[in-house]
Amino acid sequence: MRPRRGSGVAALGPAAQPEGAETECDHSYDTSWIHRGAGRGSVASVSTDLVPRQDRLEWWAHLSSHEIAPIALSTEHADDFRGQARSVDLTVARVAEYATSPLRGRRTPALIRRHDPDGYWLFLVHNSPVRLEQGHHDSVLEAGDIALFGTSHPFATEFVDAGELTRLTLMFIPKRALPLPHDKVDRLLARKLPARSGTGAILTRYLTGVREQAADCDPADLPRLGTIALDLAAAFLAGHLDPGRQLPGDSHHRVLAARIDAYIDHHLGDPGLGPAVIAEHHHISVRTLHVLFQQRPETVSATIRRRRLERSRADLADPRLKDRPIGEIALRWGFKTTADFSRAFRGAYGMSPREHRQQAFA
Repeated sequence: MRPRRGSGVAALGPAAQPEGAETECDHSYDTSWIHRGAGRGSVASVSTDLVPRQDRLEWWAHLSSHEIAPIALSTEHADDFRGQARSVDLTVARVAEYATSPLRGRRTPALIRRHDPDGYWLFLVHNSPVRLEQGHHDSVLEAGDIALFGTSHPFATEFVDAGELTRLTLMFIPKRALPLPHDKVDRLLARKLPARSGTGAILTRYLTGVREQAADCDPADLPRLGTIALDLAAAFLAGHLDPGRQLPGDSHHRVLAARIDAYIDHHLGDPGLGPAVIAEHHHISVRTLHVLFQQRPETVSATIRRRRLERSRADLADPRLKDRPIGEIALRWGFKTTADFSRAFRGAYGMSPREHRQQAFA
């Protein structure tokens, strides 16, 4: 993964200097998410569109140094380099989406000595293949794969040039926050971790949802979302370390609750969805299910009803569905009859479904 002749190279700190030499980061471009970003509160975005073309690779390298860890970058696209990033600060963790021109990156012992965030980056590949090398593993990751790399060990990566921006979702996990033995987690570095089913699929959907919806969340909710993300990531990694490994009690309960929430959302259209079905699917008793929900402001059945009403209300105000019969929308979201739906809707929103639709298109 060495830079090819003629490629643009941006190195940070000691990677560009003789051993032992130090250099300050060039701050001619502001690399702060908040100052460079367009966002609200804990959500912000940046783009190389704001940077002169000839300086984009160096600017991106400095941004990567601040937000991931000091890395030496090289690319065949130095003259037309593009990069976009969106970051969500969840207090206990951080989720970011990156889209960048194909490049190669190296984190050397000298760069580790310069700065080590002392954590792991979990990343999900969305399109073009990515090669990752760390420790004894060298993997090529395809769309839908998850991998892990640690900031405390040298690594190399290459984003394969497929004629498009490489898109990734990343999550930073501080070592101190991960309830798993670090020496065992290190065995997973640079290994391909399939995530198309089970806990991996839930983690993928959750990170995607956080990334897409965080701007509309109350800032006070973000730390709780971060805790759930950490628990899901821990469960996913624990499953790859040892399928029988048990998480600490609190983490296990939060992961189970997140799985139940995802199951409810996915099956709202099933009229038979209820506590007994949910408990059976997750191999727990109905009593255990109700105990999990005691920490919440509403019961299992009330949660199902509210989410069905929210989805139905959104459909009634959707211009693309304005000709769809109200009864069909009710059935789509699991209501057994139009009359049941109308009573529940009026009780929740103080108007009939028809009145809500008329108001939405007035």
